[in-house]
Amino acid sequence: MALYEYVTQEQLAGFDKYKYSAVDSNPLSVYVMHPFWNFVVKFLPTWLAPNLITFTGFMFLVFNFLMLAFYDFDFTASAAGHEHVPSWVWVAAGIFNFLAYTLDGVDGKQARRTNSSTPLGELFDHGLDSWACIFFVATVYSIFGRGESGVGVATLYYILWVVLFSFILSHWEKYNTGILFLPWGYDISQVTISLVYLVTAVVGVETWYQPVLFHLLYRDLFTFMIIGELFHFRFIVLEAYRSNTLKHSSLYEAFLPFLSPVLLFILSTIWVVYSPSNILELQPRIFYLMVGTAFANVTCKLIVCQMSNTRCQALSWLLLPMLAVVLLAVTGVVANETLLLYLWTAAVILAHIHYGVSVVRQLSNHFNIFAFSLKKPNSD
Repeated sequence: MALYEYVTQEQLAGFDKYKYSAVDSNPLSVYVMHPFWNFVVKFLPTWLAPNLITFTGFMFLVFNFLMLAFYDFDFTASAAGHEHVPSWVWVAAGIFNFLAYTLDGVDGKQARRTNSSTPLGELFDHGLDSWACIFFVATVYSIFGRGESGVGVATLYYILWVVLFSFILSHWEKYNTGILFLPWGYDISQVTISLVYLVTAVVGVETWYQPVLFHLLYRDLFTFMIIGELFHFRFIVLEAYRSNTLKHSSLYEAFLPFLSPVLLFILSTIWVVYSPSNILELQPRIFYLMVGTAFANVTCKLIVCQMSNTRCQALSWLLLPMLAVVLLAVTGVVANETLLLYLWTAAVILAHIHYGVSVVRQLSNHFNIFAFSLKKPNSD
């Protein structure tokens, strides 16, 4: 693979000065999960690289996505009158989701335990987390799907964007304040969803047809839980601006990281609304994957700027070809819209993988380490 040096020399110099700063005030995380992770990490061999733990956890989520894509590609399997997903799949999904969550919690502890903490480790962790959003949301969607007891694919599309903006919000806060405020919703949602997968395996998806609480269906609780993610934002940036402790000189600079994600949302929504073939109804899973991957690419560039204390780029280059693709789709110039979506999704995935591999290689060389091994490269 021909790699490219996406990280500038100024950013590399910024990484050399980087210090991790985060606030986690969630009682579930502080009093339950962290003690559990401290217990688990003791069983890991000291030769095991933290980044390998991170990548393994991420792949559990990808496997869940692929497994549910096989049994429920168009999100209709949970609807009445359709062949449901086998119970063992939900058991596997619950186990894999909790394993992914656990590995995401112990990777940093393994790094400190083996004295191998580097800025690359944090960037790799948060970069994969940004991509994991789509795999998590799409897999959960299969529990209730788009039948009468579920939600429409358009509603899920906007719910996905709530999740994506909730994720970037934490890193936007850190870009402006220097502190990563970890949202409460992440830990609560991961534990809850893992349990819901296992419960579904026992009682079947038909259980979710009935109200869970009062007249609320599970789909409603799921929606409220996702939207609640946004409420972890406590106007920290505006308070810092008023007290002159903001890292950036103006509100324009402070809000600059939102420009590319908002433009991505606008472009993808234009495609959804003006699609000649109603592409979201035809190919919801692939459209979600395209949006989630493009978002992860944009977010990773913000994380690089945030960690290196450099100015965020106003526009991501990925938006330019996407503009062309959306125009080709909505104007009907390309007759086969589904083929266009598949080709563009493949291009976005390959571009994001190329970016990720290039950045990991570049930072590994800069810090003179191996990304997936605790061995040191030869100095000669």
